[in-house]
Amino acid sequence: MKSKPQMWGFLLFPISVFLLLTTAGFGVLYSLLTLPFKMSCKSLILRWHQYFMKMAVSIDQLGNVVLQDLFNDLLLLPNSHQRFGNEDETISSVLGKNKKNNSLSGVGKTLAQLLDRLDPNHVLDSIEQQ
Repeated sequence: MKSKPQMWGFLLFPISVFLLLTTAGFGVLYSLLTLPFKMSCKSLILRWHQYFMKMAVSIDQLGNVVLQDLFNDLLLLPNSHQRFGNEDETISSVLGKNKKNNSLSGVGKTLAQLLDRLDPNHVLDSIEQQ
């Protein structure tokens, strides 16, 4: 991201939240109502799967940024070099990197185990190469 004057973040954040809250529902509704007329049933199911998966990953990446300070303090050991906060990385990816490096706190290990129970080997499989 290019360097902007320091006040830009304070201005752009509320604008982006407002736009998301006022337009996202229309975008989802439009896709759900129009796509069935544009493709076969099998293609539609695949398209909706991809659509919702992309949104889930995007929300996960947002969580990685929004919760970075809390997660860095709560889920990681102080010596961890793989920190939360990268807007292009998921929470599971950071957990996986820290699991691999044995730098998760007790709470971090518990969260990683919970995710791995829901989806076997989830955090290690989620590691993104940066």
